[in-house]
Amino acid sequence: MSTPQKLEVWLRGPLPNIPALLQPVAHALLQAREEVAALGHDFDNQLLWQRPAGMASVGFHLQHLTGVLDRLFTYARGEALSPVQLQWLAAEGSPQIEADSFERLFQKFSNQIEKALLQLEHTDIAQLTEVRGVGRAQIPSTVIGLLFHAAEHSQRHLGQLLVTAAIVKTQSR
Repeated sequence: MSTPQKLEVWLRGPLPNIPALLQPVAHALLQAREEVAALGHDFDNQLLWQRPAGMASVGFHLQHLTGVLDRLFTYARGEALSPVQLQWLAAEGSPQIEADSFERLFQKFSNQIEKALLQLEHTDIAQLTEVRGVGRAQIPSTVIGLLFHAAEHSQRHLGQLLVTAAIVKTQSR
């Protein structure tokens, strides 16, 4: 049997203060954070922006993980994106001031997860099926659709980040 620290987040039990229907979202986000943190222990910042075979860089994935969470949770609140969020989106894939190292990018991602968890705690489950508009075109989704997509999109980019990191580490040897 695995020790609790080695179990994936979803196997550790319910998270306090998170509504039951939103537990899978919180579990996926926390799992992503743990796996990115583990990758950062020995990651060389010189590899951060390398794009093997034209693939997105580790830096891009870290920025995108942060930005997508911010944007999708903003839409879930029924709000439009701010100029700062649009600037972040436009800059994804390039080094940014105060977001130019693995550690700094990870910290921004970790902070965004904390904001997301707080929002999940305060999400009224009676509103989960309410329609929310996405993007300038206001494409219809729902609160739960946006929150679920934030979780699955984070997991998808986590997987891409891990593969890219493994490739650039191997190529640098």
